[in-house]
Amino acid sequence: MDSPMCLVKNADGELCVEPEAIDYLMGLKQNVVVVSVVGLYRTGKSYLMNKLAQKRSGFALGATIQSKTKGIWMWCVPHPEKTDHTLVLLDTEGLGDVEKGDSKNDAWIFSLAILLSSTLVYNSRGTIDNDAVEKLQYVNDLTERIKVKSSTVDEEEGEGTQFMQFFPNFVWTVRDFTLQLEIDGREITPDQYLENSLQLKKGTSKKINDYNFLRECIRNFFPSRKCFVFPSPTTPDNMHRLDSMDEAELSGSFREVSDTFCRFIFQESRMKTVIGGHTLTGEMLGHLVTTYVETIAKGNVPCLENAVLAMAKIENQAAVNEGLAVYQKGMEDVKALFPVDVNQLSENHLQSETQATKAFMKRSFKDDNGEFLKALAEAIVNHSDDLFKQNKDASEKKCKALLENLSALMDQGMKEGTYATPGGYGLYCNHHDNIVAQYRAEPNKGVRAEEVLEQFLKDKSAESYSILQADKQLTKKEKQIQAEKKKTAELEQEKAAFREQQAEMERTIENNRISQEKYLKKMKEMMEEERESHQQQEFNRTLERRMQEQKDLLENGHKEKAELMRQEILEIKKRDELERETNTQNQKGLMEFLNQQAEGQNKQMEMLMRELNNRSQAPVQVVERLVPQQPCIVM
Repeated sequence: MDSPMCLVKNADGELCVEPEAIDYLMGLKQNVVVVSVVGLYRTGKSYLMNKLAQKRSGFALGATIQSKTKGIWMWCVPHPEKTDHTLVLLDTEGLGDVEKGDSKNDAWIFSLAILLSSTLVYNSRGTIDNDAVEKLQYVNDLTERIKVKSSTVDEEEGEGTQFMQFFPNFVWTVRDFTLQLEIDGREITPDQYLENSLQLKKGTSKKINDYNFLRECIRNFFPSRKCFVFPSPTTPDNMHRLDSMDEAELSGSFREVSDTFCRFIFQESRMKTVIGGHTLTGEMLGHLVTTYVETIAKGNVPCLENAVLAMAKIENQAAVNEGLAVYQKGMEDVKALFPVDVNQLSENHLQSETQATKAFMKRSFKDDNGEFLKALAEAIVNHSDDLFKQNKDASEKKCKALLENLSALMDQGMKEGTYATPGGYGLYCNHHDNIVAQYRAEPNKGVRAEEVLEQFLKDKSAESYSILQADKQLTKKEKQIQAEKKKTAELEQEKAAFREQQAEMERTIENNRISQEKYLKKMKEMMEEERESHQQQEFNRTLERRMQEQKDLLENGHKEKAELMRQEILEIKKRDELERETNTQNQKGLMEFLNQQAEGQNKQMEMLMRELNNRSQAPVQVVERLVPQQPCIVM
């Protein structure tokens, strides 16, 4: 992307997505790292984003008191340090713009930045004093503007504590910082400066509670926090031309902090994930943006769980389509060779099915009940059934054409009366047997070879019988023996055709068994991956941060708050354990159901096989040769 484009348009307080930007995201198949910057208007947010894009210009910079950025603007650039990843930079409309006069709109912009980001940069100017903290008032309303799950009323009480698992890392950048980083004469780091500014006061008065409330929200919602303090980049007289100044013209200390800030963002910002720990591609981010903005436009509260489920449905269907396309492409080469024998076709089918399943697994997520994996399996079965039918049809067409060509001279002889003479039956049998021998010698006839030959012999049966009866060289007894031998040969060919069908059925059953095993194996892998997902890793990190928060509260004398935090930690552990037990039981029940389905299908296939075997065991009467004449036999 050469320059930023508007992602979310703010038109008279109404938010809507820009189709062009969504289309761009939909074409982005790489995983994304999303960094948003929020803050009061005219605090230099856009400069930071241009710096992260490693460009001198891009996001609009303004030298007047008017805010330049409206809505949310996006710039997608190759990630400087993560190969095959895209860095998505989101520059948001300045908060507190006097020209808007709409704090509700600011709150939605702030909420969207949180929902879409893996790292949230809050940009302010001057110092982190009480006034600066209070300007982060939008944090207060997050529980009213964002829902983690579509939960019942009983579950909503603990929803605020769940935010920390899904919220982005928080980076506070302080611009034009002029103070000394010291507390009581002791030098401190920018991170310590931030933590000191978020310290809670002891006491229970309304004033102290009001002071602590916002700080508690920030500490609870953003357990991963980082701070950078930037000195002024240049003199006030030069600020209006900041975007056109060379790097060398900026102050050395400002450039040093800027470089450190960029390195931190590049190295520490995670890939964007959603509930379940699933990483997002640009395409999936596009779905997410659309879902959230449309939800807000309808006057509803965005729900992380619902958005992920909606996105999962779209992505899983796309994964089904992609898997089927991989299967179809894998079968193109063998399709060009039709007709082929059943083993060759089956081997290609199994190989292509494996590749299709891998493609599906790579893209799909949150297919908890295997609905979409099953849909792929069914789509492959339908397509493979069609291919197997096409292969049969190609075999039948080739075999019929071959027999028609081989029997052309004999058919001509029938028309000319060649066999309507004494000894004509023997001549007919010689020609007949030569046709069968040449037919059998022809390679690559496919899966209908014996069946087509069986039908050919049946079609010639009446013709053969009439020649036999008309041959005056043979006695009545000899004609009877020849007729019985002809019948025996036809029955033998019928058995050969049944054996051909039996082999095809056996291979079909084997294919079905292998496909079932693969399906069950993939389902088990998906379930195990779900249990060991990034979500659990994120939960562990969050729990560790909460325990550290409890420790800090104790060390700073907030015993009551530390006790509340301890109870909260116990509740979080209990809720996680219950969810894991429920998931395990659901997965166990699903696997039992799938195994029962597989057993039922196997029984159906075995029943069909028994029916075919019964049909193929028809008795064949063998008649001794009593005369030297050659009967029409099948070689």
